[in-house]
Amino acid sequence: MDRAAIVHENFHRRLAANDLPDGAAPTGVAPDILLRLFRSQCLSRQLDRTSRNMQKSGQGYYTIGSSGHEGMAAVAEALRPTDMAFLHYRDAAFQIARAAQVPGQTPAWDILLSFAASSEDPISGGRHKVLGSEALNIPPQTSTIASHLPKAVGAAFSVGLSRRNRPEHARLPEDAIVLCSFGDASANHSTAQGAINTACWSSYQSSPLPLMFVCEDNGIGISTPTPDGWIAANFAHRPGLKYFTCNGLDLADTLRVSRAAAAYVRQRRKPAFLHIRTVRLYGHAGSDVEISYRAKSAIEADEANDPLLHSARLLRDSGACTPAEALAIYEETGESCNRIATKVVTRPRLQTASQVMASILPPKRDCAASNGPTATEREALLGSDLRAMNDPQPMARLIGWALSDLMLEHRELVLAGEDVGRKGGVYGVTQKLQSRFGPDRVIDTLLDEQAILGLAIGLGQNGFVPIPEIQFLAYLHNAEDQLRGEAATLSFFSDGQFTNPMVLRVAGLGYQKGFGGHFHNDNSLAVLRDIPGIIIACPSRGDDAVGMLRESVRLAREEQRVVVFIEPIALYPMRDLHADGDKGWLSKYPEPQQRIGLSEVGVEGTGTDLAIVTYGNGRFLSVQAAERLKAEGINARIIDLRWLAPLATEALLAETESCTNILIVDECRKTGSQSEALMSLFYEADRPNLARVTAEDCFIATGPAYAATLPSVDGIVAAAKTLCEGNT
Repeated sequence: MDRAAIVHENFHRRLAANDLPDGAAPTGVAPDILLRLFRSQCLSRQLDRTSRNMQKSGQGYYTIGSSGHEGMAAVAEALRPTDMAFLHYRDAAFQIARAAQVPGQTPAWDILLSFAASSEDPISGGRHKVLGSEALNIPPQTSTIASHLPKAVGAAFSVGLSRRNRPEHARLPEDAIVLCSFGDASANHSTAQGAINTACWSSYQSSPLPLMFVCEDNGIGISTPTPDGWIAANFAHRPGLKYFTCNGLDLADTLRVSRAAAAYVRQRRKPAFLHIRTVRLYGHAGSDVEISYRAKSAIEADEANDPLLHSARLLRDSGACTPAEALAIYEETGESCNRIATKVVTRPRLQTASQVMASILPPKRDCAASNGPTATEREALLGSDLRAMNDPQPMARLIGWALSDLMLEHRELVLAGEDVGRKGGVYGVTQKLQSRFGPDRVIDTLLDEQAILGLAIGLGQNGFVPIPEIQFLAYLHNAEDQLRGEAATLSFFSDGQFTNPMVLRVAGLGYQKGFGGHFHNDNSLAVLRDIPGIIIACPSRGDDAVGMLRESVRLAREEQRVVVFIEPIALYPMRDLHADGDKGWLSKYPEPQQRIGLSEVGVEGTGTDLAIVTYGNGRFLSVQAAERLKAEGINARIIDLRWLAPLATEALLAETESCTNILIVDECRKTGSQSEALMSLFYEADRPNLARVTAEDCFIATGPAYAATLPSVDGIVAAAKTLCEGNT
């Protein structure tokens, strides 16, 4: 049976009979506000009904409806349009009510364009059915499992931070609060639990965090019931989190409590948890047949509690309008939606790959010009370190100096991560930075990788350029969805209107002697390589690391890109190359304006017998191997990729064109490694004399066998000789 039709008919029948649910008197809310919110509720409901009809006719696409959650209109009324809102997918009523607060908005037209997947959809450009609006300060959310909560925490944290250090591209006013809504089932997800714990952890230490969590509790997650009382038992007594609860079926109650919660958050700068009891009408989504897993009596009980019926009672009892007038508003709204639907289905849709891909890369933005830190500023900040820059140094120290220079030059840069501040990182790369720039710009976070990346995403949405750190590459897997599902998709799903630039520093790869095993030596980058739009950098020597880090910050700051900067742990302290004490892997600190662009590969040597294409630790090993090969009459050149995504294909093809043979040395595993893409690139360019040396498809061991599964100098030499001897 069509439950949407039943709910519609029930609404008609009960309003005609003045048969409305009992409830409290509508005190404390003006009748005209109730009437305005009811109009928003009606539009949300009728949009759901229209979308179902569009799908039946083949002119609409998969969507999740908001029916039963229309009380969120009152939450919007309690906030300001300048308060950023990360919305649950059932919150059309919130967006509609907020649109009423901003002149010139056309929510019915906009949302129906989204239902029709039209390229004129003002938020996603036809790429997805999402709620969202730049004008309404609602970034689009596609998450159904609360992955938007960590970045909401980050955005809320950014509000306080911007009071003390306002970035050039700040979006939120200094008195803003951030809203984040989600369902009762999503509240159980580890991502939600982690984000709420992070908010409590920050609030407990009196860190300003103006964040309003809104849990819309309809009692069921797809087909799994939420235990009675579970949400209240779970969240009512969290330290640092103020709990509010209201009846989401009652507009007046929801508005009163929402106003109180918003006032608490705005005045106290502390997080609150608003628990709204709702119902879910029509089932979960799309073709879901609720009767297959839920008792008919339970479905009918929710339908009898239709929030629009409760609102009609409030309107009647407040004198705002009669049930007949309320029904007329409902009908007029439905007719308007139907008229608009006949127009939106004729609007253009995306057709080509280039059209779909147009928003993967965010738009460039104008940034204040900078000539870099002055000599006086650098002398005052760096002191003796400045004088040490004249001497060759290992990679770890050069990266630390580069971060100092960049932070001195750009006040919107913020470092964040576990142990990055007082300790200076596990390997000392960020030593002295917190004492130089303070805890607002070098932030020691709690131990939660999702929270670290969420903080970065939220900071990026409010004009900061975050440089988060994940201690070890293997730890990134705890939070990879924050990159894949959130950071990398925001520009795509918002048609470039919302962005979250960042430079994510990750210590990784192998070759640490006797330390950590596969937890601290992870030689797989596959999880990053297939994420559209992100940049992956991997320097091999200190001077390259500095030039690439400066370019990474420029890319984030000016082009709003997401950059993952992989720092080879084993090369952090590396000093010697061919013999103990030769200091062959040290390098001097490059001049402050020197950068290495995305199209630049590193080339060492001029040999034409063999091109060794590599990166990271592979370059270090290949330089050693080339010395031995030269003694055997094979002249090689080393080509350092530097940038693993996007590959500098033109430079690679140009630098290998004069070489008889190409050997790829890849320290990552054979399956899923960069070597696969490189083999394809060279094969398709008709370079037949190819071979590769890779790591085994195995994890890394601790102890004497730390490098047993990884490429070695001996292995590179042997593979090179075999390749060259077979193609002489």
